Amino acid sequence: MMTTMSTLDAALSEEFAAWQVPHGGCLLLDVNGRIAAAGDLDEVLPWASVTKVAAALAVLDVVADGALDLDAPAGPPGSTVRHLLAHASGLSFDEDRVLSAPGHRRVYSNVGIDTVVAVAVDAVGAPDAAALLAERVFVPLGMARTTLVGPAAHGARGPLTDLGLLASELLAPTTLRPAVVNAIAEPAFPALAGVLPGFGRQDPNDWGLGAEIRGHKSPHWLPDSLPPSTFGHFGQSGSFLWVDRQDGIAGVALTGTAFGPWAAQAWPPTVQRMVALWKSEGGGR
Repeated sequence: MMTTMSTLDAALSEEFAAWQVPHGGCLLLDVNGRIAAAGDLDEVLPWASVTKVAAALAVLDVVADGALDLDAPAGPPGSTVRHLLAHASGLSFDEDRVLSAPGHRRVYSNVGIDTVVAVAVDAVGAPDAAALLAERVFVPLGMARTTLVGPAAHGARGPLTDLGLLASELLAPTTLRPAVVNAIAEPAFPALAGVLPGFGRQDPNDWGLGAEIRGHKSPHWLPDSLPPSTFGHFGQSGSFLWVDRQDGIAGVALTGTAFGPWAAQAWPPTVQRMVALWKSEGGGR
């Protein structure tokens, strides 16, 4: 017999309370919709780097239209749109400075994402990055209360309900083109080593075109019980989005509390417990 939603809600509420954050909430979804929720789902909070997932989808949608090529030159010499989306261009984290030759090292870069979004904006003549993300991602998915109010790499704000809509689309696309959604999590320049922010050097440190791929990284913000193909992103505002297509489950959280040891310690056991409970009562494929 499947666990009732109220039972799953109670378990997630217990986990979320233990995070001891004053704002936000957490939401779990499967292919049929919401399976558990805790906290405030409607408060508008910063997404921080989870924004990169939406930014990448917008760029990939421009590529799917034929207005931009993944292998078009972009960024530093030798770099392409593909390199920038996969944090493989060599650009530094927050400066227009090259730290590595393209394709040699995974250098997580806000500048790289801002650069590739600007290239896509120019390719289609959009007014700005905010308009591009709204037209290509937020509006089609019904994310009516989410806006880009800062850089394309980390400037989105919106409620958890909207972030849940994005996770649902990544789990099983129904609105965006599947090729666009799938590219987010297809390994790009696999086996590159690099630093995963907050967790140190990982070898390999695999990414798709916009989302991090779980793989076998350790330490990590997700438990190692999830399939290696699980993908997603976390943000410095205490936010996360992860998608496990193998089992058909996804999770999102917004807190507005700066990422730190509390999150690195709390998130993996919360996700592990909730997925195990869901599976034990008949969830999954």
